[in-house]
Amino acid sequence: MNKIDIRTVNVVQYIKPLREGGSMPAIVKADDGFLYVLKFRGAGQGQKALVAELMGGELARTIGLKMPELVFMHLDNTFSKTEPDEEIQDLLKFSVGLNLGLHFLSSAITFDPLVSKIDALTASKVVLLDSLMGNIDRTAKNPNLLDWNNELWVIDNGASFYFHHNWNTYKNHLTRTFPLIKDHVLLDRATELKEASILIKNALTDEKLNEIINLIPEEWLESESDDLTPTEMRAAYLEYFKAKLALIDSLVKEAEDAR
Repeated sequence: MNKIDIRTVNVVQYIKPLREGGSMPAIVKADDGFLYVLKFRGAGQGQKALVAELMGGELARTIGLKMPELVFMHLDNTFSKTEPDEEIQDLLKFSVGLNLGLHFLSSAITFDPLVSKIDALTASKVVLLDSLMGNIDRTAKNPNLLDWNNELWVIDNGASFYFHHNWNTYKNHLTRTFPLIKDHVLLDRATELKEASILIKNALTDEKLNEIINLIPEEWLESESDDLTPTEMRAAYLEYFKAKLALIDSLVKEAEDAR
């Protein structure tokens, strides 16, 4: 399996905010000439949301789901000085440094459960991955899925791994299943969960999990409010993933029962 390579680019133009997102991401242009959806480190959930976006996106890609390219994006302090909107100005000011970008899929449309087509195995992989990650934000109201070039693309994994907002209790989550899977937008189409579980277990080896975890920039794991060191956090993420993979048969049954 190929090694993951996350490029680093610089923001050269702030184009427009995406106000439908709670964290108000923005479309920006980078010095490689491409457009990206920029996720800000200074937004509501801060750097932990970027960690979840990064890990969730690369986990999705590893199990064969379509996921736009992720890049690290440097934002300098000049943008906040020229932005007239005070809310955006503050967001830019608090996000100077390393952020996360998602390749902008021009002309993509939001997944519509009544119209969009998706095969059962792909739906099952999305459902089971979201169950593993504890992703609470893939519902009919807010699917965080795109139709682009007649294919399903997974986006916005920042609401995953909510256990990392309180490291003091993360071990409580190791043996829990994910009852909220009952609200998943793709649950009724996820009829090949057992097949998906085999593919996921084969893809998410310890080596691959460590590779994904080690992609996280050290500065995103540094916080005065956290009791764990960055090294301890990386170990905790691996412990979480291995515990959830050990529970995957229970997660399959839970999803099947909910469907």
